[in-house]
This record gives sequence, structure tokens and C-alpha cells, in this order.
Amino acid sequence: TTKCRVRIEKKRGIPFFLHRYKKRKFFVVCLIIVILAIILASNFVWNIEITGNQSVKAEEIMVSINKSGLEIGKWKKNLDLKKVINDIRLDRADIAWVGIEIKGTNAIVKIVEADEKPNIVDETKYCNIVAQKDGIIEKVDANNGTILVQPGEVVKRGSILVGGWIEGKYTGTRYVHANGEVKAKVWYTKKIKKNKKQKIREKTGREEKKYSVAIQNFKINLYKGLSKFENYDTIGTSKKVQIFSNFYIPVEITEYHNYEVKEEVVEYEIEEIKQQAKEEAEEELAKEIGEKQILDKNYFFHEEAEFVEAEVTYEVLENIGTEEEIVF
Repeated sequence: TTKCRVRIEKKRGIPFFLHRYKKRKFFVVCLIIVILAIILASNFVWNIEITGNQSVKAEEIMVSINKSGLEIGKWKKNLDLKKVINDIRLDRADIAWVGIEIKGTNAIVKIVEADEKPNIVDETKYCNIVAQKDGIIEKVDANNGTILVQPGEVVKRGSILVGGWIEGKYTGTRYVHANGEVKAKVWYTKKIKKNKKQKIREKTGREEKKYSVAIQNFKINLYKGLSKFENYDTIGTSKKVQIFSNFYIPVEITEYHNYEVKEEVVEYEIEEIKQQAKEEAEEELAKEIGEKQILDKNYFFHEEAEFVEAEVTYEVLENIGTEEEIVF
């Protein structure tokens, strides 16, 4: 004999687990219900995740997705993903490619946005190059067709810049697919009105948090009464509940941050108001113009008793030519 004693340090496994809780029937029943609920919930889509979009808003894509049959609470077996993909591509010209992958209860929608392209006529068809906006011609380069405008000439939208034909001494008029680039000076204008007296809101540094739970369309507020602040701004952050990676359940928790603010009326000096209006107009113009070459900037201010209006005009050099098919 070795005169050794054997001692069990820990018992593991389902038999020992069941033995430990055999008298706690309520707990076991609840556990079984939870497991069955998770198994049942796994057959539905409880979250839709959109990736790859930059200029196209996720809310707009979600509307198209829901209209095509993919929505929260949808039975996975009833989903026709090919139909959803085709519907979205037909419905939206700003989306070049769509891919949908179902992982757990999460539907991952991958988007590739379409590049914005000018109106292009088939190369086999005759066409003119026409002005898509008013401007003053700066430079004309034509690889094919007849140049009809010269630098310094004022043109209106729809004017033919390069004709889709060539005059030959012996061949007469021969129609072609006009091709080229027409640079012109064009103008972009924005008007912004700002009041001299403005109500401003500033955070005091005090804040409070409140929570709510939503189960599908049923919402439960986990707080009583309204905010203790008289004036406040609210920022809400919602988060779907995840049990595992890509396994969501139809429960959403929202955290509300209420930030106390104080309001006061401030009267600005004329120069301050002008600067505010000018900067807002410039921001809007920058978004509209993008990377185009700015040649000149002009500012005009109109003052009244209660407000100042800024009118900002940018002179821009850009290609104004677009192809237009010749219809006989």
C-alpha cells in the first residue's frame, strides 16, 4: 500500500450541475425558458448593420432595405437576399454594388457607392457639346467636331459649344460624335442673414443620465418624471443588446445625457455679425464647389436695423460642357 489519501477538490460537468440545482426547480425552469428563447430568437434578424457608405445617408439606405423586405424581426428563412440586392440597385443610382451577409441575428449590408458621372452619349451616336450652365468662355479644346465659341464669349445654358459636325470642302457636312473640353468662368452665390441680437445656449457643466429599454416597439422608461433642469440639451445613445458576437436580441438600451444650459441674448457688433455671416456662406460654397479652381471672391453686405445679410460670390473656372445627342 502507498498509504495515500484521495480527495476530490472540485466536481465539474452536467451531472454535478443538475444535482446541485435539483431542488431549485424555479431556477431550472427559468434557465430552460431562457435557452429556448435564445434558440427561437436566433431564427430572426434583430440588427441591420450598414457599412461602406460615405456620401449616401444610412437612413436612406435603410428605407430601401426595409422596402425590399429586409427589416428588424424578419424570419431569416423567409429572406430573399438576391431580391433585396436587386431591388436596392434598381432603386438607387448612387449605389454601384450591394452585398448582404447574415451572421447570427445580424444582417451586414455592404455598400459600394457609385461615382457621379456626367451625361455621356454612346460613342456610336452623333452629339454636340452644350453648356450646362451660364458662363464666360476661357478655353476650348476639341478633339472632334466644330468649335462654335471663342474665349471671352458669354454663353447661356444649353448653348452649343462644339458642334457635332465637320464641314469638308469636298465632302460637305459630315456628322460626328463631338469630343472636347470647354473651360469657362462661372459664378456661385450664397446669401446668409444673421440677426444682431442672438439667443445663445451655454452648458453649465451639470448633467444627468436617464435610461430606457425598448423591446421592439414597446418602450419602458427607467426613470420617473422630467429632468430636474429647466433648460437642457439631450443626447441619446442607443445600443442593441448582444449576447455573443453578431448575436443580437430584440432589446435596445438607450442612455440619455441631459446637459443643463443657460440662455442669454447677446447683441453683437456689426463687424462680428458680418464675419459670422461671411464664414457661414463660405462654408456652404466650399461644399458646393469642392476642388474646382476659384479665380476670385466678392463680398457684399446689406445692413438693416435688426440684421445683416452677407452675399458671397465665387468666380470659378470649370468645364461646363456636356454631351447632348443630335436628334434628326
